[in-house]
Amino acid sequence: MLKAVLFDFNGIIINDEPLHEKLINQLLLEENLRPKPGEFRQFCLGRSDRACLTDLLTHRGRVVTEDYLSKLINRKAGFYQDQIAQLETLPIYPGLQDFIFKLRAARVKMAIVSGALQVEIDSVLKRINLSEAFPVIIAGDQRLPSKPEPNGYLLAVDRLNQLHPDLHLKPAECLAIEDTFIGIEAAKRAKIPVVGVANTYPFHMLQRRANWTVDYLSDLELDRVQQVYAHVTSP
Repeated sequence: MLKAVLFDFNGIIINDEPLHEKLINQLLLEENLRPKPGEFRQFCLGRSDRACLTDLLTHRGRVVTEDYLSKLINRKAGFYQDQIAQLETLPIYPGLQDFIFKLRAARVKMAIVSGALQVEIDSVLKRINLSEAFPVIIAGDQRLPSKPEPNGYLLAVDRLNQLHPDLHLKPAECLAIEDTFIGIEAAKRAKIPVVGVANTYPFHMLQRRANWTVDYLSDLELDRVQQVYAHVTSP
């Protein structure tokens, strides 16, 4: 049966990927580097700031030390918090609250698996009154290998089992919700079925990669998904 839903954060819960691109470009300019079209999507989309900045700056010929990288990540985090704080209403995707209500009613556990920093995730969830919905958050500053590696998803399964010892959760009993190719690949490497939501890439491009594809999270029919899991796991 379906026991847990594991959410990506940027591009699934909050529509802030354009803001992240803006902030990465701002960092580049401050480092005397000119932003190039397509770089954000190539190096950063769906990945942690650590992986993004390491690969982006290395590609530009910079030597990226741990101290240098940490300072850049902290600067960007400060920029992000400032920008988010100025927004009267956060750009949360429509249908999120209703979907989470349905999961709670069905007693399905929830977690977040994201390359975003913990402080960014916490501040957004607090603003939209969803902190309690996600007792497990695997964030980018835990320094796990970034997506498309499966480590974050596997750790989320482990943490949910620690939190609920009677759950006996297996990856195949989870559902991941992603908006990027890299995120979908990470979930699949963890042996977790995945829904692709067409917030970032066109429907037809996600359809080739995900187990289910929807234009909007509100289009995902939880009852039908649960029936598929029940059929797969039944004797």
